[in-house]
Amino acid sequence: MGMNKFVEEIIKIVSKEVSLPAEEISGLIEVPPDQRLGDYAFPCFTLSKKLRRPPNQIAKEISARLKATELIPEIYSIGPYVNFKVNRGKLAEFVLTKIFDQGDDYGSDKVGEGKTIVIDFSSPNIAKPFGVGHLRTTVIGNALYLIFKKLGFNVVRINHLGDWGTQFGKVILAYKMWGDEKELLKDPISTLYDLYVRFHQEAEKDPKLEDEARVWFKKLEEQDKEAEALWRKFRDFSLQEFKRVYRMLGIEFDSYAGESFYNKFMDQTIEKIKSKGLAQVSQDALIVNLERFDLPPCLLKKKDEATLYATRDIAAAIYRYNTYHFYKSLYVVGSAQKLHFQQVFKVLELLGYRWAKDCVHVDFGWIKFKQKMMSTRKGNIILLEDVLNRSIQLAREIIEKKNPDLEDKEEVAKEVGIGAVIFADLATRRNKDIDFDWDQVLSFEGESAPYVQYTHARLCSLLRKYGKPIGKKINCNVFSTEEEWSVIKLLQDFPRRVKSAAESYEPAFICSFLNDLSSTFNRFYQKHRIITRDAESTSARMLLVKAIQVTVKSGLSLLGIRAPERM
Repeated sequence: MGMNKFVEEIIKIVSKEVSLPAEEISGLIEVPPDQRLGDYAFPCFTLSKKLRRPPNQIAKEISARLKATELIPEIYSIGPYVNFKVNRGKLAEFVLTKIFDQGDDYGSDKVGEGKTIVIDFSSPNIAKPFGVGHLRTTVIGNALYLIFKKLGFNVVRINHLGDWGTQFGKVILAYKMWGDEKELLKDPISTLYDLYVRFHQEAEKDPKLEDEARVWFKKLEEQDKEAEALWRKFRDFSLQEFKRVYRMLGIEFDSYAGESFYNKFMDQTIEKIKSKGLAQVSQDALIVNLERFDLPPCLLKKKDEATLYATRDIAAAIYRYNTYHFYKSLYVVGSAQKLHFQQVFKVLELLGYRWAKDCVHVDFGWIKFKQKMMSTRKGNIILLEDVLNRSIQLAREIIEKKNPDLEDKEEVAKEVGIGAVIFADLATRRNKDIDFDWDQVLSFEGESAPYVQYTHARLCSLLRKYGKPIGKKINCNVFSTEEEWSVIKLLQDFPRRVKSAAESYEPAFICSFLNDLSSTFNRFYQKHRIITRDAESTSARMLLVKAIQVTVKSGLSLLGIRAPERM
């Protein structure tokens, strides 16, 4: 539970009659699913185990003994729960004043002060197109960065580029055989990818090409000047292309230390594993046997001396700890890599690193497209940029229909189109697969970014129409409708939702909060006039409108989504 003065008051009231420590009481307090049951509830199951009496009976006895206070005027039991109703006027005053004073900082916290979180996300392969398959890692990683930053953590964003490996021998050889400098400058990634595809077609006819490619990769490993210059050129071009897509998404990184960066640490990492007596040779490969942990062996080196992903990830983890002294190190990588990370974290633990337990694989499912309306230049790769452009185009068409006189149409189409793609990705719990459906993604009716953004624009329009400065000195007792009360309770819950999104590495919690808040406000908006002749009621409701607007904008910003003021 996010601590607020109402929860604190309930803890005080309960601890007078219940012999449990305050922390434990706080951990048990919950919000009932239906507000008719009360605003907070204290379940008596734990006490029932201790006192060996039915929880219903305990709840009944306790609720009879607990004393109501000004903040908590009603206490009663329903079944195994003691229920509490808060003083609505006081709650409204507490929540709205807090949001008014904190503004965009509402929901932020200092829990992360002095702690660093490292997030490894996005990590595309250079010389290959930025496919839509990389969307999830990119937007989940960025949302986690924004959420942890809101809680006061220092967050380091690492793009662990796929910029090393035998495929570069192939690309270098293909470029030397068929490449064209002008083509490369015009469209670097497509050109490189076409060469890579062509290499595989030709190698089927002439297997000697595979050996030649290996020779070029060996040259690259031995820092041959020509091989290194070509590799660096391919890497720089790819990065420029990637950064263009990142700019569309509004995403930046603190480090682009990719796989190649760790080459210099490989030997010492393997030496360290050997010196701990963990390495053994099996079928000409160097491995760490993890059989006693029910895991397959972790491969460190192949018989041709090539080091593998695991060795690199072990080296990278050690480097990151030594560089950033992280509190947690997150790897936002698909569920398919679950086993790989179990092995890597286990080897780090066997090496005696206490921080191995602070490495977390934040996994996620696949993304599938319902309609096959994405044509790609590359046969089976759907380019992320094409998806974003397609979404902006569809948003543009909707705006043309709904609001043709809108001022910054192009800017709004971008914010809505890109926001829609990000939200559709994040709104699905990350361990589930996504069925991406354009009609749903760009719907202005519920559970989508355009719906939440449209709600924000509606709130801004009310504030413009009111046209007076909003003050926090209002009479909170004018809030009398269930709709107002529901909105105020949701607003109060925002800080807790931010924390639980961080604890579960689950941005979907913020999406569902924004859906709830938007639909609850829209119900209120449809049923009640907000700006009326009654000055007292109007100023109170306008403070509420301002608080919702601030919170919606804040919530969207945690997902990396813009909140347009007009739509």
